[in-house]
Amino acid sequence: MKPAPFDYVAPDSLQAALALKAQHGDDAKFLAGGQSLIPAMNFRLAQAATLIDVNNLRELDYVRRDENGDLRLGALTRQRRLERDPLVKQYAPLLHDAMPWVAHPQIRNRGTLGGSLAHADPAAELPVIAVALEARLKAASARGERWIAAADFFKGFFTTDLASDEMLVEVALPPLPPRAGTSFIEFARRRGDYAVIGVAAVVTLNEGGACDEARLVYLNAGDGPVDAKRAASLLKGQKPSAEVFVAAANLAAEQEINPIGSIHASPDYQRHLARVLTGRALKQAFDRASQ
Repeated sequence: MKPAPFDYVAPDSLQAALALKAQHGDDAKFLAGGQSLIPAMNFRLAQAATLIDVNNLRELDYVRRDENGDLRLGALTRQRRLERDPLVKQYAPLLHDAMPWVAHPQIRNRGTLGGSLAHADPAAELPVIAVALEARLKAASARGERWIAAADFFKGFFTTDLASDEMLVEVALPPLPPRAGTSFIEFARRRGDYAVIGVAAVVTLNEGGACDEARLVYLNAGDGPVDAKRAASLLKGQKPSAEVFVAAANLAAEQEINPIGSIHASPDYQRHLARVLTGRALKQAFDRASQ
């Protein structure tokens, strides 16, 4: 199939791109990597009267640390760069571990950080990583800029907090505390397929080796990233053990995630996988935190 007719504009500056979005609002869509948008338009699942191609905005392609230790990522940064960048590997190991799970190298060569986050697919890895790492997302418009916590950014299926005239331009990841460990695991029928279920785990240990803080965030387990706060709270004050991991995994799988199933897996099977993957992710995260 082919998309409905549309106008195409390729501005040379962020200001020009934002002015176009202010002019056209919801009738315009930003085009970055196009790995999700173009197929959706071809199948007439999405339509845009105007496509605003932002690939000329090279100022939005960067990975750097600021004076506070935050890792700053431009929205136009390609996913392949995130997979390979040494700063990401050192300061955001959870993001580094998750990137190879995103589709295939050919997709990651074109797909962008901002495009995936703004698309807000419940089965995507990057929204889960943003929530697990307590990222802040900067939205810009012709009216100005604002920061949005990742936990508040994702509003439901393919829906975000971005206004009709706003563009996601930057992501800030705070530094991990000392004695922190992370893990990302997902299960897919084939490498590169959408995950049947996946989980990101972040734990921080105190000097005695017990858990101070924990996060468990799931993908393809609801209408967006599912932050299993009650399951994570069971870990606080506990030293790592199989019994503690099982209790947290059971609580998350039975009471906090809400998988809807698909032709590949029933909700019950997704819950089963969530239990298994949660146990594995927690063991890996605790092991890394204790190193």
